[in-house]
Amino acid sequence: MDKMSHGPLEASQSAWEQHPKNSLNWPERKKWRIVLVIATVILLVGLNATSVTTPGLVIAEHFHVADTFFPHSFWPVTVWNSGAAIGPMIGMPMLENFGIRRAYMVSLLYSFVGFRKLIIRVLKLLYLVFTAMVIPQALAQNFATLLVVRAIAGSVGGILQNVLEQVAPEIWATEKDRNLPITIYTFVYVSGVTLGPVLGAIVHDFSWRWVFYIQLIIYGAMLPIVLLTIKETRGPIILSRLAKTDSSLAKAANELPHPKLLSLIYDAITRPAHLLFTEPVVFFLTLWAAFCFGLVFIMTQSIPQVYHANYAISDSASGLVQTSLWVGEAVGFAACLPQNAYYLRSAKRNKSDPGTPIPEARLPLSIPASFIGLAGGLFWYAWSSFPQVHWMVPTIGLAFVGFAIMVIITAVDLYIADAYMKYAGSAIAAVALGENLFAAWLPLAAKSMYTTLGFQWASSLLGFVAVGLTAAPVVLWWKGDVIRGKSKFIREAKRVA
Repeated sequence: MDKMSHGPLEASQSAWEQHPKNSLNWPERKKWRIVLVIATVILLVGLNATSVTTPGLVIAEHFHVADTFFPHSFWPVTVWNSGAAIGPMIGMPMLENFGIRRAYMVSLLYSFVGFRKLIIRVLKLLYLVFTAMVIPQALAQNFATLLVVRAIAGSVGGILQNVLEQVAPEIWATEKDRNLPITIYTFVYVSGVTLGPVLGAIVHDFSWRWVFYIQLIIYGAMLPIVLLTIKETRGPIILSRLAKTDSSLAKAANELPHPKLLSLIYDAITRPAHLLFTEPVVFFLTLWAAFCFGLVFIMTQSIPQVYHANYAISDSASGLVQTSLWVGEAVGFAACLPQNAYYLRSAKRNKSDPGTPIPEARLPLSIPASFIGLAGGLFWYAWSSFPQVHWMVPTIGLAFVGFAIMVIITAVDLYIADAYMKYAGSAIAAVALGENLFAAWLPLAAKSMYTTLGFQWASSLLGFVAVGLTAAPVVLWWKGDVIRGKSKFIREAKRVA
């Protein structure tokens, strides 16, 4: 009886697994087309976060905001990143249930509707909302307006920045196939915020408002590409739609879970926080990655100070120096590719779970990158920041820092995804929360720190912090299997898997 009753369900599930519209069965060309468009969007969104730093003092002066005792000119970046920390906590679980394509497609119309309808509508209108929020940034008539619209832009942009990490597992079934897309995701994620000051430096001399006009033109040009290219990738969403017209898929669709919206939001907010403060692995790796991501934003404050004082380079031109960080990140991206291959080969020596790659095999490159690239690059930048030393010398140190940032953030994201499996989304959300909070608030102390301690000791202090945080991957490389064995979440994820 049981065997017969399960037969139609198994047949329906088998039909879905082999269905050409199942995103796992799409042609490689289609998958990569979607990934590259989303990656471009992530890169462009990052520009909006930091391009405002280059004309920051000009904007503050325009709105009669003084930087004398506090770096008020950095508030536009702080509120953006604060929004980016909060938005994905709620938005990403919504995408899992209501779909990726809707989130990228239409415009925002606020109205007094029920909470559920409002959430769904916001997700449908996500991409154009972000684009539309650039308009009031460009036309803002007071500082308060600029801050409010940038907070909204950050909350929406934060969701857009995290989409590719959600899409890759939906269209590639194996870790081998997902490694490159996720590495690309990390690269464009850090590249966007790194290159923002460069964009600001290029167009700043026209007017600070042109920093936003240029972005509006770019985002508008991307809109038809996004609309025509992005397809729904979430398997359950596709299955539910197809089952309405294809009876062979109906039973498989009926087995899909249908979580309540409020319950989903509650779990989305509480589980990342719970993981962050109860799981040592998540906590210390978040500190490590968040410090690296925060450094990108600290350098938007440090570089203008150092290069203006030592080399009389204008604040706008110093934005171009930020390119050195990006060059290091590009080299780091290339270095991550053989690291990914090393990780896959580790499956052969996994004695506890034969055939499965070892999560700690994600870490070997990140350890020297943290010691030599991050800490070493910061010390190099610190003790070459003298007027009598050519400006290229500290700039090379920044490239080392950029290399380390790319390698470390990639290692953290992939390690947590491998270790926490079922709970990877929540664990990565915790890391993203830490990264954006560090990026939002740490740089507010940068100007004061560099003024009080001096260029050499301020950067050295950051270098000492980098040395201390390197203990996290070293301990995991040494005792990672033991530590993972003591984690309640990891043990449960393994049982479910």
